[in-house]
Amino acid sequence: MKFSNFLFPQSTLPEHDGQVIDETLAEARLCDALGMDALWLAEHHFDGNCAYVAPISFAAALAVATQRIDIGFAVAQMSLHHPIRMAEQLALIDHLSKGRLLVGLGRGTAYNIYEYLGFGIPHTEAHERLHEAEEIMRKAWSTAPCEHRGKYWNIWLPALRPRPYTQPHPRLIHACSGEASMLEMAQQGRPFLMNVQTDAVTRHRLELYRTTMRQAGFDDAAVADAVANTWVWRNIFVADTDAEAERLSVPLFEAQREHRARMRHQVATERGESMVQHVDAGTAPAARNVTTHSLICGSPTTVAERLAVLEDMGVGGLILQFRLGPAPYDVTANSIRLFMDKVAPEFHAQTAV
Repeated sequence: MKFSNFLFPQSTLPEHDGQVIDETLAEARLCDALGMDALWLAEHHFDGNCAYVAPISFAAALAVATQRIDIGFAVAQMSLHHPIRMAEQLALIDHLSKGRLLVGLGRGTAYNIYEYLGFGIPHTEAHERLHEAEEIMRKAWSTAPCEHRGKYWNIWLPALRPRPYTQPHPRLIHACSGEASMLEMAQQGRPFLMNVQTDAVTRHRLELYRTTMRQAGFDDAAVADAVANTWVWRNIFVADTDAEAERLSVPLFEAQREHRARMRHQVATERGESMVQHVDAGTAPAARNVTTHSLICGSPTTVAERLAVLEDMGVGGLILQFRLGPAPYDVTANSIRLFMDKVAPEFHAQTAV
């Protein structure tokens, strides 16, 4: 099971943005030095939920600031990007990183309507734009001249330069928030990114994914490879003791959850615009908003026990968000060091045996 850090840094106030960006760069360097497998970048706009905002630009900085760690997007909101510009930028980052790029793609946020409003893109077009944009990028990376006639883009170009470092193109992976999109990836034999779910839902979806791949004609080796390259998201916090971990992490997680919803509520109140559907009373809250499902916290021993449950499901990689809400950098760095020093070796030792 691979381990990664989801760099999703909250900046509560605009005057803190620069400091948080600097700290996130330091966090990336720390993970690279400690031998973590990958870094993942988010994309959110206009609300301070992700301080560096633009994962493509930040990935270029990480490519030259780190040496060996993979750099991925979880995810780039493709409905907000021009596909040819994106293909050029990703080809450049693929060269800067010497093939360490993981291109995680998604339609765009399912919650924050103001991100679409800010770019002048109707949120109802997001899903179609994602698929057309990926088609265009694949063409641009492999075809010269490149021509596309579609619903949203009509394009002709003599050749994309630079060509990607990785041939035929950087590694692509889709985020799947629901079963339907996950099954689409399974039918194509492609790995996927799973958002925060309960352990029970995670196990069910992975079993369904394997079954669907086999029914689509893929052999056991192909299924195993796809699952090995599938990633599952959890928030995490490691401290010396369970009591210390809970005391520090739970308030930070709750503050993070509140901050991520703040601008959404403000826009709904002031403009009457929202993407969030009404939830009937008695409906269980989403797993991402439930501490016991979304947050793994505790001593190294407790955290290892929780992760062993996910390993038993066959999870290929974990996207672990270490920096929770307004957590200070030194607190986050300590959690990362404890994880890499005392938790990760438990799993690497098992692999070596």
